[in-house]
Amino acid sequence: MMLFKNVHFGPTQTQKNVHPDGTIEFELLAPLEEYPVKLTEKLRYWAMEKPESVFIARRNEDGIWVKLTYAETLQKVERIAQYLLNLELSEEKTLVILSENSLEHALLALAAVHIGIPYSPISPPYSLVSDDSGKLRHTLQLMTPGLIFAQNGRIYAKALELAEALFSEATFVTADGGKGVDFAQMLSIEPTSQVEEAFEKVNADTVAKVLFTSGSTGLPKGVINTQRMWCANLQQITQAFPFLKTEPPVFIDWLPWNHTFGGNHNFGLALYNGGTLYIDDGKPTPQGIETTVQNLREISPTAYFNVPKGFEMLIPYFDREPQLRETFFKKLQILFYAGASLAQPVWNRWEELAVENTGEIVPIITGLGCTESGPSAMFANWGGSFSGLLGVPVAGMKVKLVPDGDKLEARYKAPNVTPGYWRNPEVTAKSFDEEGYYKTGDAVKFLDENNPDKGLIFDGRIAEDFKLSTGTWVNVGVLKAKVLTAGSPIVQDVVLTGLDKEYVGAILFLNVEACRVHAGLESETSHEKVFTHFKVINYLDEMLVQLENQATGSASRVAKYIVALEPPSIDLGEITDKGSLNQRAVLKYRANLVEKLYGL
Repeated sequence: MMLFKNVHFGPTQTQKNVHPDGTIEFELLAPLEEYPVKLTEKLRYWAMEKPESVFIARRNEDGIWVKLTYAETLQKVERIAQYLLNLELSEEKTLVILSENSLEHALLALAAVHIGIPYSPISPPYSLVSDDSGKLRHTLQLMTPGLIFAQNGRIYAKALELAEALFSEATFVTADGGKGVDFAQMLSIEPTSQVEEAFEKVNADTVAKVLFTSGSTGLPKGVINTQRMWCANLQQITQAFPFLKTEPPVFIDWLPWNHTFGGNHNFGLALYNGGTLYIDDGKPTPQGIETTVQNLREISPTAYFNVPKGFEMLIPYFDREPQLRETFFKKLQILFYAGASLAQPVWNRWEELAVENTGEIVPIITGLGCTESGPSAMFANWGGSFSGLLGVPVAGMKVKLVPDGDKLEARYKAPNVTPGYWRNPEVTAKSFDEEGYYKTGDAVKFLDENNPDKGLIFDGRIAEDFKLSTGTWVNVGVLKAKVLTAGSPIVQDVVLTGLDKEYVGAILFLNVEACRVHAGLESETSHEKVFTHFKVINYLDEMLVQLENQATGSASRVAKYIVALEPPSIDLGEITDKGSLNQRAVLKYRANLVEKLYGL
């Protein structure tokens, strides 16, 4: 029997109380320990305790790592903070960041947090991918910015032009060329006593940032992230993974800071625990994965975070490069994924890679959370987990499980839960129940009813499930996970159909590169020819047979599939800024595919 790596995890003993109405209260027995009032207390602490240690680094155009120590970071943050104070930024004149992760992005964000100016990192696709700029316009109008930053003014020229048309009085700052103030100008400002005075006024309820989340319908909602919310969650995560404070963490990470996973969780954990964050300019795309691999050839992380697609795309490189494996696993304590289910074949291969290189299984960790919980609400923080296991609540998190039909909806109350949505009191009021619990819409159930310490497992989204014409409920989350596991790596995503129909159908979105490799086609081959190649179709037909053999009834059987030849549209809301599919929007705008599935 293969052993798991001996990793220092936090306690997992829980308390479960069942009420007569079927409502269940579920929480960790271990209390939440003390945490800072404001995030940059940690920056000041580490700048004093280990001034020469590297906090953050990014490669320059020549491929050389540019590194900022904790002392250097604090010095620059205080200079930028003075510049922001000179502009008289406030909750009415906020700071907006339009571009990707960078050293300048980090410094500007920390400066705003340091002196209590709300900032919002806006999803780059709103500026660079969208055709109508509708989401960018909406988020800018909600934030009423007094300063707007873009890393490269030329790349973001169109977005900056729109921003200037909306907010002509705002200050525009760029770092790598383009119109507006050069970022270096902010660093030339000498900080005054105003910076310290502003820092002292920041309290736990001060808004640190606003993170926009697409939701299932409509325009993005701005989730308020207070200082309390961010600091409490970083303490909760650290208690779940105490090894983070025993040895300063080293992360190499691409996850975007406009998302709670990359910006709150990963960036925050590095700062909170005096670690080092190497910015990875790659991503899980055919072009970006090469950059990620090059970075992983040099950096040995203590924990590695990615989305399931990223882990899947890395496997071929790890299969053929022994030195890459050796460097990667040298200090690694855990692998951590979020954003979607990790297909079991991908999970299994990563465990095998760890064993082949270290003789031990490196624990693969996930949990449950959302932007509104900053992000972490629960973790399966132990070895021997599996895809779909969410674990137990973090310290200080009260989880209420509320019956909804034959399911249980998870609701949260804790210091890491948002107070609401930015300038949207109506949606805020609808998002909390009468006891102040945030209504997640996530369905969960206990792995073992008699032993709650074994944790919760994902049971789909309440709003996504539907009934067949037979009256049978289809658990979309569970069935979707089965399709993705059976279809990996060809099937990238899936939307299930069948509301009031006789059977379940599937609209498949395929991974074009995986399809090309499988079919032995050249890179110039069109998407349509790739997706309709007989080898790809045969693969999908075999997948359907595999799913049929696993099915236990009509609700767990996919009877037909159809391939979506066009990628999902961000403007139509078919794909969120997180890259996940919006089932409702896809069904609305691909009604013709649904009709074909059912011969209408």
